[in-house]
Amino acid sequence: MACTIDFIDFVCNTLRPFGEVRSRKMMGDYVIYVNEKCVITACDNIAYVKKLPCIAGLMADAETGQPYPGAKEAYILDFSDMSKVGKVIELLWNDLPFPKSRKNR
Repeated sequence: MACTIDFIDFVCNTLRPFGEVRSRKMMGDYVIYVNEKCVITACDNIAYVKKLPCIAGLMADAETGQPYPGAKEAYILDFSDMSKVGKVIELLWNDLPFPKSRKNR
């Protein structure tokens, strides 16, 4: 099952205080960018974030799962605790690289 537009709108609107937010549809699911860094993969109306050491302490009690078959295990971001969401997004954004530029062929 793919994500609904309502779910993507909810996530994007929730993340707006952290900067410029945009989503990109990819094979029925979405990636969500904050200030041009990909911070969330959304699949089946679930928001996944990468399992990185910078958020391991905050996400120690979080559920985990795979966004799609063959993907690495990721944390599931629970939007009921907005203080925690803010900390996770801030730490991820500081740790994640900007996407590499595509070279024109």
